[in-house]
Amino acid sequence: MSNIKIHTATSASDLAAVRDLCWRYRAHLLAHEGAIASLTETFYPEPEYAALLARLELAHAEPDGALLIAKSGDQALACGMYYRFDASSCEIKRVYVDEAARGMGLGRAMVQELLERSRTAGYATARLDTMKSLLGARALYAAMGFRETGEYYDVPDIARGHLCYFEYDLTA
Repeated sequence: MSNIKIHTATSASDLAAVRDLCWRYRAHLLAHEGAIASLTETFYPEPEYAALLARLELAHAEPDGALLIAKSGDQALACGMYYRFDASSCEIKRVYVDEAARGMGLGRAMVQELLERSRTAGYATARLDTMKSLLGARALYAAMGFRETGEYYDVPDIARGHLCYFEYDLTA
């Protein structure tokens, strides 16, 4: 991973690449069978998702958030972001590693960078959610020291039982 750089996405080309990665993330989720595809359509219906992606750089703007991209040269390999959830915590969103870059430790590196930046921003806790059936993501978060917790936002009934919630103590 020596030639891979993780940095804030600020240029038009980086923002476009992050949006493309986010669309690939959505397509990846839709390709799963059962609850993942259904929940993706519930949480990320295409028109609302497009609107969300159109304002990513505002929703995750510094100093309260971060919008990161991992690249090797001009090739975008991964993205991740966080935003202020409440006065003392942030929420990590849309951590995605392109299929071609999986197995290189890039997911871990992206999450680590998000944690370091959120700690520097003064947050005490980083939160995230994932689908229970995404076992690789759950294993990564547990291995990195995230603690499984209960719901931290209002969850639609259709999602109950399909999501798990994690938090990370940034003060330790």
